[in-house]
Amino acid sequence: MLFPTPLVEGRLVKRYMRFLADVILDDGTAVTAHCANSGSMASVKEPGSPVWLSESANPARKLKYTWEIIRVGDAYSGVNTGTPNAVVAEAIAEGKIPPLAGYARLRREVKYGKTSRIDILLEDDAAADDAPARPRCYVEVKNVTLKRDPAWDGPIDFPDAVTTRGAKHLLELADMVDQGHRAAMVYLVQRTDGGAVAMAADIDPAYAAGLKTAIAKGVEVYCLGCEIDPLRGIWVNRALPLIAP
Repeated sequence: MLFPTPLVEGRLVKRYMRFLADVILDDGTAVTAHCANSGSMASVKEPGSPVWLSESANPARKLKYTWEIIRVGDAYSGVNTGTPNAVVAEAIAEGKIPPLAGYARLRREVKYGKTSRIDILLEDDAAADDAPARPRCYVEVKNVTLKRDPAWDGPIDFPDAVTTRGAKHLLELADMVDQGHRAAMVYLVQRTDGGAVAMAADIDPAYAAGLKTAIAKGVEVYCLGCEIDPLRGIWVNRALPLIAP
């Protein structure tokens, strides 16, 4: 996913009230940026860290800037939780996730279940020899940034806060499998470091237990790492193992 316009660099002053971040730009200007991340952001909100913001051309927006990237030590981390869906959709379309490749259609934010929307829905057509089409594949995407192991290749943990909504998504994916469809949970590590994905059972034991149940019911799990270039964009560059919950 290439950035449509160059990002603006600055230094983080603080993140507060969940959706706000104060930043001093490199030219000395103090701005308040939108923080599109409702999690705790533990390990990716250290004051004084270099950060990169996107700038909106919409004059009606209350906040002109959106916080996109932070540098953590020698690594970069994406913090915008709106980014992973686009990055994963692009990776699927480019065949970078082989088990999810080759579908005829990819749709985003499609209603399913009772009151939910699936991040990505993959659909196929019947084969030329009248063989049935592959089952639909319901793909949920999660943003993963919590790093508590100081080693460069240490695991990245999910979630960084209790997520009852995330646990609900696991149940809904399992329901899709029960109905004869495919369902996949994709954990996108929006960091340039990290060697695996692990469940933060100490933070949310119910979610870790829910994932274990979902896997047993046939929900597929894919963990992906990213290349992050503040001058260019964010894209999938590696598969990562899941440390079983």
